Amino acid sequence: MSDLPAASDQFIHVVDDDEALRDSLVWMLESSGYAVRAFDSAESFLDAYTEDMTGCIVLDVRMPGMSGLEMFDELGRRRCALPVIFITGHGDVPMAVSALKKGAADFIEKPFGERDMLRLVEQCLEQERANRGKRMLEADTARRLEHLTQREREVLDLIIAGKLNKQIADVLGISIKTVEVHRARVMEKMGANSLAELVQNVVTVEPGVAAR
Repeated sequence: MSDLPAASDQFIHVVDDDEALRDSLVWMLESSGYAVRAFDSAESFLDAYTEDMTGCIVLDVRMPGMSGLEMFDELGRRRCALPVIFITGHGDVPMAVSALKKGAADFIEKPFGERDMLRLVEQCLEQERANRGKRMLEADTARRLEHLTQREREVLDLIIAGKLNKQIADVLGISIKTVEVHRARVMEKMGANSLAELVQNVVTVEPGVAAR
């Protein structure tokens, strides 16, 4: 585990109608250094939900009104990327396993130990940080691609196809020197420090580009 349990902008969103359990969870998490937001129902969380929320969700399976599983399905419809840990009773395990198949991060069965919960939370926060970093890199790469000229894009596609400068020059009907200039501009505009980084970033955003 890291020295700091969560980044300063990450929150653990606890959603549980059981006031005693909810308060106990909040106390445990906050005393371990986490920032916590508590909700007494699925509806209250969804009312507060925004796409820029970070961190993870600790969600009870069984609640009056909208259940935890129904809330999870709604989050899926909203393309929520926050990892979800389900809190379950013994009889709820099959439902929790079903949620795992739909993309939930994990589930923990009552009564659970503090160490087990903290381990799951830290795993989810690490996952969310990594996923958010990946999305930011992909968005940055997409923006950079839009600023390439048509010729630079043609050179880029041929680079990704594994063509050498001489081959690119032959395909495009330009000099090798001109290819070198375009290649340098592509590397600069894409913010890539190496050919491998350039190819990896572009293929992540446009998986089909390598097959062109």
